[in-house]
Amino acid sequence: MRGFSKATRSSTCPSCFSLIKPQSRRHATAAFPDIYDVVCVGGGPAGLSLLTALRSSKITSHLRLALIESQDLEQTRTWNLPSDQFSHRASSLTPSSLSFLSQIGVWPHVDTSRVQPYRHMRVWDGLFSNSRISFDALTSESPIASMTENQNLSRALVTRLDDLSAITLFHKTSVADIHLGPSLPLPAESPTSFDLSSYPHVTLSSNHTVAARLLVGADGLNSPVRTFAGIPTRGWDYDRHGVVATLKLPPGTGHSSQDPQGVTAYQRFLPSGPIAFLALPGDYATLVWTTTLSQAMRLKALSPEDFVAMVNAAFKLDVVDINYMFTLDSGQADELEWRESVQSGNRADVDRGIPQRVASVQKGSIATFPLRLRHASTYTTNRVALIGDAAHTIHPLAGQGLNMGLADSRSLASAIEDAVLHGADIGNEIGCLDKYSGEMWMSNNRMLGAVDKLHWLYSATSGPVVGLRGLGLRTVNALGPVKGWFMRQAGAAS
Repeated sequence: MRGFSKATRSSTCPSCFSLIKPQSRRHATAAFPDIYDVVCVGGGPAGLSLLTALRSSKITSHLRLALIESQDLEQTRTWNLPSDQFSHRASSLTPSSLSFLSQIGVWPHVDTSRVQPYRHMRVWDGLFSNSRISFDALTSESPIASMTENQNLSRALVTRLDDLSAITLFHKTSVADIHLGPSLPLPAESPTSFDLSSYPHVTLSSNHTVAARLLVGADGLNSPVRTFAGIPTRGWDYDRHGVVATLKLPPGTGHSSQDPQGVTAYQRFLPSGPIAFLALPGDYATLVWTTTLSQAMRLKALSPEDFVAMVNAAFKLDVVDINYMFTLDSGQADELEWRESVQSGNRADVDRGIPQRVASVQKGSIATFPLRLRHASTYTTNRVALIGDAAHTIHPLAGQGLNMGLADSRSLASAIEDAVLHGADIGNEIGCLDKYSGEMWMSNNRMLGAVDKLHWLYSATSGPVVGLRGLGLRTVNALGPVKGWFMRQAGAAS
């Protein structure tokens, strides 16, 4: 295992060796911390991809890097599930994300037997079945996106780091405190004086202290790094919960079993929120259903048979029928069978545009989580940068959360490369960090705003907005160039 070294490993950035040599002989304390070029807090896909990008680049491969992660990354390295089981934590990777992962050498380590590209997408309004839009990638083009489990990607990132020169890993430990260093810990007249007063000092739960030329927060929604930097966020809770699950289709009916080029993703906008069916390899799919808290709790409480009935109903029945089925404590499977029998003559045309019927739900795969919008007012301050969920949290209806985090990593790595190439300080805002923030903040803000407006637009159940949104959907679907623009924006979001 080359990519991660023990936390006590003593190595120094060549450019700083003469300045910090006296400290390298001491145990790292608040007065004499280990000094790193980049310290990343958070070992999810955003943090891991940033470190991988820095290590895989000839320009930045010499930097002294450290990763702080509260979870046991050995579990990520050894993660493995049987071929007939899939994690409910899955994401769609856009072509731009795949390009980045390939560029830094990660994609060859991804288990592609657990990746499902899809080339078609069907989206429709739950109140008007004829208000639809279809996205289709030509066989000569890249797929619209590719579904895979988050852990499949994280394992590939860790494996790739194992192949590269070592970084220092502090895992199974948490951040106890972050503060700025003292001024000139050595006498000012000493030739080895080194002012650490602007360097963030991170004290771990193990009492080990590290100092960073650049501290990166990839530490999620409640980011300690963002709190230390004093960066505020704006946003709101949606009063909605996401329900995710791994679905099983009847044997041999999965899209990839019938026609690999015909794999399709489906999304129906219901008044309570969108429901999405995203194909996984074989006869499996992942469900992402946005709904109210009460309906999410009802779904979790149902038997597997009744849960499956609600999923099938949500893609097929009218909204009034779905709402009635939510009032039942049980018996949704029987209710769906009866309603389908009396409506079968009127649903043939709609059935051709909905996903395959779900047969069962994987045991233990149903989970819920609250939905929020958050955006940091800036991504950088002096010697601090935020990436991923520490910088932004987005509604899942567009499937862009993971892609935005990977885009942050790619952009920040590029900014650090540029600073190193020109001899600039990688922790300085003007010399390095403004390039990253300027590139990504506005781009992410546009994506957050567009997804937020879609949520509110499709939450309306009456009034002129309902008719206008249906007209808009049909109009965009009929205009090839406009529809192509939307596809390119989604694919380039990462």
